[in-house]
Amino acid sequence: MILRIKILIVTVAAVVLCFSSYAQSIENLRNRKAEAEKEIEYTTRLLNEAQKNEQSSLSKLRLINSKISSRNTLISNINQEVEIYEQFIANNVLAVEMLKNDVQELKDEYAEMIRMAYKNLNAYDELLFLLSAENVNQAYRRLLYFKHYKNYRENQAQTIQQVQLVLSESIKRLEQQTEEKQSLIERTEEEKLQLATEQKVQNTELQKLKNQRSNLQKTLREQRKVEQQLEREITQIIEEEARKNQAAGGSGFALTPEQELIGNNFEQNKNRLPWPVQRGVIVEHFGVHRHPVLTNVQVQNNGINIATDIGAQVRAVFNGEVSRVFGISGGNTAVIIRHGNFLSVYSNLREVVVKKGDKVDTKQVIGTVFTDVKEGNKSILKFQIWKESTKLDPEDWIGR
Repeated sequence: MILRIKILIVTVAAVVLCFSSYAQSIENLRNRKAEAEKEIEYTTRLLNEAQKNEQSSLSKLRLINSKISSRNTLISNINQEVEIYEQFIANNVLAVEMLKNDVQELKDEYAEMIRMAYKNLNAYDELLFLLSAENVNQAYRRLLYFKHYKNYRENQAQTIQQVQLVLSESIKRLEQQTEEKQSLIERTEEEKLQLATEQKVQNTELQKLKNQRSNLQKTLREQRKVEQQLEREITQIIEEEARKNQAAGGSGFALTPEQELIGNNFEQNKNRLPWPVQRGVIVEHFGVHRHPVLTNVQVQNNGINIATDIGAQVRAVFNGEVSRVFGISGGNTAVIIRHGNFLSVYSNLREVVVKKGDKVDTKQVIGTVFTDVKEGNKSILKFQIWKESTKLDPEDWIGR
């Protein structure tokens, strides 16, 4: 009996621990769902601004693509949450069945114990049992036996009550989890309907843009010129720093102790740097990827493109010194900030409020993003991070 009670306690503890583990996973998924929902809401707002211009544009398509991506992420997170609930429900059902069986067995044994005690042991029998002892020690041991037996019966009754309480709570929790799972399944179906609608809009915009192939090719050539000019400026900074350091007998960036400290702090804040705008959605990622309209055309992005609000302020992502402020033909204004041996690059700015040599702090405003009214109120910040001559993926550095 004692062994089975211990096993029962271990079973109940395992159910509680299992629930705690699942609860943590569910909490993480809910946080990710909330992020996806916020991104969908924000992207929808940007799209509504773009819809004021009826002309189809690549930026509008990229916003739609981003929204669909966020919707898929949301659906995936909901499905994962459903799977966790299914696992938990299955384990909880098993635990409830075990608890029910144990409660019944405990009740049956307790009833049998009471019947036997009533049948074989009344107050007279107890007294006679004590008086029939051969000596005082034996009588004392028999008295202890009676006390132990009485305590055992009381403990058994308490155990039944405790297990029944745990059983009741488990059944209630099981009902709640089942309801939550059903609610999530219904939510998934709603999101899939939204996704299907968005995919239809995506296909419509895509077909319209395919009819503008020559314009898109021209725009792509212009963008490549902008990127090349920007890269030349960055390369020039790197070469200047290398020459300074070579003159001093070193290699790479020439760093003062203060600049070296800033660079180390920058690196230690990987994945935690603030966004260069207060709110935004990434519409083009780092690296080489397929053009969203032109087939067999690869696009290389040295950073990320962030769609943001009209007139959004652009902020430095870390303490540093402004290395360059320059205009780009067809690309508006760019700012390069040095953080030790790291560079952060902000381009497609309309107004700039810093100049070369200025010291800037984290989140300090350095300018305003350019808004292209002809392109459906497109407000895109192009953001890059370099470590000396190495291009880095900004998504690995900014916080989410």
